[in-house]
Amino acid sequence: MDKRIVVTGLGAVTPLGVDLATSWEALLAGRDADAPLELFDTAGYRCHRAASATLPPLPDVSGKTLSRLSRASRLAIPAARAALAQAGLLDTAGKSTCPVIPLSVSTTAGGMTFGETFLRNVLTGNRTDLLSQVSRYLPHQQVLDLQQTIGFAGPSVILANACASGANAIGHAADLISVGDADYVLTGGFEALTELVFGGFDCLQATSVDRCRPFDLHRSGLLLGEAAAFLVLESEEHALRRGAKPICELSGYGHTTDFFHLTQPQPDGNALVEAMQRATTQARISPAQIGYINAHGTATPVNDGTEAKAYVSFLGNSLGQTRISSTKAAIGHTLGAAGAIEALFAIQALSTGHLPPQINLQTPIPEIAHALAEAGETCSHLRHVMSVNLGFGGSNAALVFSSYEN
Repeated sequence: MDKRIVVTGLGAVTPLGVDLATSWEALLAGRDADAPLELFDTAGYRCHRAASATLPPLPDVSGKTLSRLSRASRLAIPAARAALAQAGLLDTAGKSTCPVIPLSVSTTAGGMTFGETFLRNVLTGNRTDLLSQVSRYLPHQQVLDLQQTIGFAGPSVILANACASGANAIGHAADLISVGDADYVLTGGFEALTELVFGGFDCLQATSVDRCRPFDLHRSGLLLGEAAAFLVLESEEHALRRGAKPICELSGYGHTTDFFHLTQPQPDGNALVEAMQRATTQARISPAQIGYINAHGTATPVNDGTEAKAYVSFLGNSLGQTRISSTKAAIGHTLGAAGAIEALFAIQALSTGHLPPQINLQTPIPEIAHALAEAGETCSHLRHVMSVNLGFGGSNAALVFSSYEN
């Protein structure tokens, strides 16, 4: 990258907690959020479980405004606020101290709940508030909600690149800073559980009726979840000039597309290997220097086998020294938010030396069994971590975060 890019703020809402600290504590404890899904009727589906989040309160938002916010916005606003607060960009009233903040965010469903409600009301003859539902069913509505609630304006981009979207949004934000188009960017992803998405994965038979078991020989499918996660990225120069304390450095980003299949990764995993190699090359490190990888690990039969092959090829003799885990077993697959929240978990590992364990394992894939992180595992000498994501359509993305040294 042309400039050193640092992380100065983190914020998240997950099925494990209403903030990053609570979520991280539960994750290290090996807890998961797998529970019966109560947001909508799941009668007729194969699967009836998901990882739902508790919506944090927004005490400064009026009841009328709150009723107009989509579930996605209710997740995104507190996560973005937490990131801006840690970066020192909020006042005591929870409003932005910067009138302009560029945004690079990701999602797959956005505010789809409004569209679903509209359709249900039309089909049942309920004409109540139809205009409001249509008017707020906009691709960029959540961005507008963020800007209006927190009090800033500025250019924004929304990436919807399937399950790699969150990593791509962070990578795009880094590119904006690297080429001088921005000094700082609020970036991340958000996703709320919706019936259309849930039904789609259920029809693909990609959801599990058992536990979500990433990298297990007897894995049977994914657990869907919802979350929001945001980071504040800045050029090192800008962060130090305003007295901000860098949490870590975003040192590398790699992205490839394999063009193999609409819903399946390339079987040999070479495109993922190339994405990881591009990220480490940009970070100017070798694969052996990566201490921990937060893997994509959906627990679907095709993905995890391919991903395991990619790690064997990428890490070579350092496989086992580099620890690996998929946190989707705990919070579910959060789709457009996955790349963002999993990047935050990787940063937390880098900052604390504690590694998220690979939970729900029974019979791990032999090729990488010795590399999967165990409960209570720590690493006091972590210098570089990676977050990896794969998306429908063959998208592969990798982010490298490194300890910040001035």
